[in-house]
Amino acid sequence: MVRAFLKCVLKITTLLFFRVKVVGKENIEEDKPYIICPTHTSNWDPVTLFSFLKRKDIYFLAKEEIFANTFIKLIANKVHALPVKRGKQDTGLLKNCAKLLKESHIVLIFPEGTRNGIKKNGKIQNGAVLMSLMSGASIIPIGIQATYKPFISRAIINIGKPMSFNEYKENRGDKETLNMLSKKVMDEMVRLTNEKI
Repeated sequence: MVRAFLKCVLKITTLLFFRVKVVGKENIEEDKPYIICPTHTSNWDPVTLFSFLKRKDIYFLAKEEIFANTFIKLIANKVHALPVKRGKQDTGLLKNCAKLLKESHIVLIFPEGTRNGIKKNGKIQNGAVLMSLMSGASIIPIGIQATYKPFISRAIINIGKPMSFNEYKENRGDKETLNMLSKKVMDEMVRLTNEKI
């Protein structure tokens, strides 16, 4: 009830402020597990995605620092947010996410690790690909085209087609394979961000 109310309020707010448009909704099918990998440039990104992605069973990975604030922690729990220790490989979290994916839920992770991570580092983290190889779930890249200037610019959520890496599942311990697949995901995220809509 609280989650549905929050989603409704935020959807109206972001639609009014940023005239949000979603492209490629058909790429996220019902009752299928996915790892969603959006680009990340603003604190508005998770709010917009929560508001406009239709599936109700999305679990958001968020930096653990936000859970220190009692109010934000309460909201985070209502939207199915899971704390992430940045800069470390959290085996327990990976196993939990793999379990959620095997139950046909969705896990949303910002693989850049920080805002504008691709621009800063020129790469993304390997966690999403590792989750995909552990669970068999496909990755859906998303390019967010937005400056989030209220009433001026339009925010576009450009949803890509699922990327399956099942043929590499036996190589999930190989760092070169993880890096190569992560680059494929990154390249598609960048393409979707730059695509003219």
